[in-house]
Amino acid sequence: MVHFLHPSLSPRTIVIPDAQKDARGRRVVQEEASPYSLVNICLNVLIANLEKLCSERSDGTLCLPEHWSFPQELADRFLEVMTWQGMLTDRTASIFRGNQMKLKLVNIQRVQISTAAFIKAFCHHKLVELDASAVHTDLPIPDILSGLCSNSWIQQNLRCLLLDSTSIPPDSRPLFFCQLTGLRILSVFNVCFHSENLATVSQLPKLESLDISNTLVSDISALLTCKDRLKSLTMHYLKCLTMTKPQILAVIRELKCLLHLDISDHRQLRSDLAFHLLQQKDILPNVVSLDISGGICITDGAVELFIRQRPAMQFVGLLATDAGYSDFFATKQALRVAGGANLSQISEALSQYRNRSCFMKEALHRLFIETFSMQVTMPAILKLVAVGMRNHPLDLPVQFTASACALNLTRQGLARGMPVRLLSEVTCLLFKALKNFPHYQQLQKNCLLSLTNSRILVDVPFDRFDAAKFVMSWLCKHENPKMQTMAVSITSILALQLSSEQTAQLKEELFIAVKELLTIVKQKTTENLDDVTFLFTLKALWNLTDESPAACKHFIENEGLAIFIQVLETFSESAIQSKVLGLLNNIAEVRELSSKLVTEDVVKHISILLHSKEIEVSYFAAGIIAHLTSDKQPWISCDLQRNVLLQDLYTTIQNWPSSSCKMTALVTYRSFRAFFPLLGNFSQPQVQLWALWAMYHVCSKNPSKYCKMLVDEEGLQLLCDIQERSVVDPQAQQIATSILDDFRMHFMNYQRLPFC
Repeated sequence: MVHFLHPSLSPRTIVIPDAQKDARGRRVVQEEASPYSLVNICLNVLIANLEKLCSERSDGTLCLPEHWSFPQELADRFLEVMTWQGMLTDRTASIFRGNQMKLKLVNIQRVQISTAAFIKAFCHHKLVELDASAVHTDLPIPDILSGLCSNSWIQQNLRCLLLDSTSIPPDSRPLFFCQLTGLRILSVFNVCFHSENLATVSQLPKLESLDISNTLVSDISALLTCKDRLKSLTMHYLKCLTMTKPQILAVIRELKCLLHLDISDHRQLRSDLAFHLLQQKDILPNVVSLDISGGICITDGAVELFIRQRPAMQFVGLLATDAGYSDFFATKQALRVAGGANLSQISEALSQYRNRSCFMKEALHRLFIETFSMQVTMPAILKLVAVGMRNHPLDLPVQFTASACALNLTRQGLARGMPVRLLSEVTCLLFKALKNFPHYQQLQKNCLLSLTNSRILVDVPFDRFDAAKFVMSWLCKHENPKMQTMAVSITSILALQLSSEQTAQLKEELFIAVKELLTIVKQKTTENLDDVTFLFTLKALWNLTDESPAACKHFIENEGLAIFIQVLETFSESAIQSKVLGLLNNIAEVRELSSKLVTEDVVKHISILLHSKEIEVSYFAAGIIAHLTSDKQPWISCDLQRNVLLQDLYTTIQNWPSSSCKMTALVTYRSFRAFFPLLGNFSQPQVQLWALWAMYHVCSKNPSKYCKMLVDEEGLQLLCDIQERSVVDPQAQQIATSILDDFRMHFMNYQRLPFC
């Protein structure tokens, strides 16, 4: 029941970034610190309870209640949230059948639904945009196109179609893009898209934006068909392109309407297309955005000259090139640069390349170097790091480098300026990376280091059960002393934050943790070394055994009693004694194990420490005696004087200061239930007196928590019984009355509660 509460862990306040120096960061803080919208809260509740709210059709799919109707904006958002949460399946997609939902902008990225479910759920709506990027192979591109073309309204009005990384079966029929005559934006990045498909697409009468990156296109000449309307062309990594550079440039030269061109490539491909493009004077006269990241032989001079000749340019991509370092790029107004020369360029690169792992790795690497000695809070950049982690969960270099960047951006006091929601997202992404790469130790170290941040460990919501499992398993790795100290420290704090049920579920991890922690205690005691690791280890064991019979049992089975007796015989500092006695209190509360403490060595040391001048040491020793002596059975078979201990306990409590006194160690309880048998023990007033003193002590320190606990656990009646008894120890009766008086005072302004 009793455990150590770290006194240094108090809530942190958010430091808002300066609006002039970091406007984007200030905006991120304000957005992340704002409550979720009522619409989002309602949609989350609906999705979580979809099975309960919907009826089931004969085919096993779900059906909305008949009277429900969603307007278009709300229906689009509902679908987006379902997709984001991974809740869209054949069974749930069926709620979009019929006319109760009016969809317009459909996002089904990465979902797994069948062709039949897709057609029934979405193809009867008046769709304007469809993002089907990276959907499961159960829904290939030919089937998507067939479904869309079955609706004449969609044929004429669908404006945007994103099919990135979506599959095409090897023996599939031709892709009928030509029927989608209203299409303005098409993206087939990383798709088995051939030159003949490009020829078809180029004939679409309204096509303005096209992404054919990483496709099987070998000839881009077909783009000349749409040269008078194509405004945006993205074509990085065209690995099958057979045209010469002069031929490629000749096609690009004819695309005079282009406002955006992306011919970026990772530098490992050694492409010099961008180099040759920069030498052309009569090309891309209207371009405002040019991405040539990763190109070779690119210089500041060449890029600067190109931009000066096109003063309307607003963006240039120069990451992984030798350009972007001259003063021109820092002073040119309204020009955004995605590069690696400074933090501003790196931030732009993280935003621009959030979906491209090769450049995300490069940008994160530059960010790590740039932020190694960071002393300014940068929430906007941390948000971009989180986006990169979320978009590339299975890319180890991205996850590892991002975890290192996250550490740089939250180290020391920097986390104080970060919104809790953002820190929560980053922490959860770190643990997701651990699950995806369980054997990569450096990633584990980065995660462990992030948990040493008190702002994260105390204020930020994340799965503390998973965190405890990870940290406890790390204890047995026998890493260097610094890492061991961190793991022990984190364990001591996480143990406070787990419920008793969660601690019980740890099982193997709990056994390993107790065993390893005892090994550390034994080693430090043998070396007579009471360093910070030793103190953290005692705290961790104390907190782990709190209301955890399993942990207490592991402690006994691993010779914990003998080790702790050795600790008491080796060290006389009160800070160490109170931690040892605090743990023994936890064991004394477990009826099945308390008899293990009724030994000559244990009783001897407890009897001596009962008379300590330090109130917390005496308090914990008294608690052990109260619990052990409340049961007569263990004392029958030994020569130890139980009655002498009880009298000694009573005399000691009489000499204590008021129950509202301060202690060096902050004591807190998860429950009062272990006190109830002591409160009802009228035959042993010494035991009853200690329980009342302890309860009054914590109630006076934190009345809002413990007064509520008295109500929830039905402890008021026991106090009333003590107050009303005619034959009861006067001091016990006085303390019981004081607790009830304070209780009444605390709740006086809230509600009338029943008393005896």
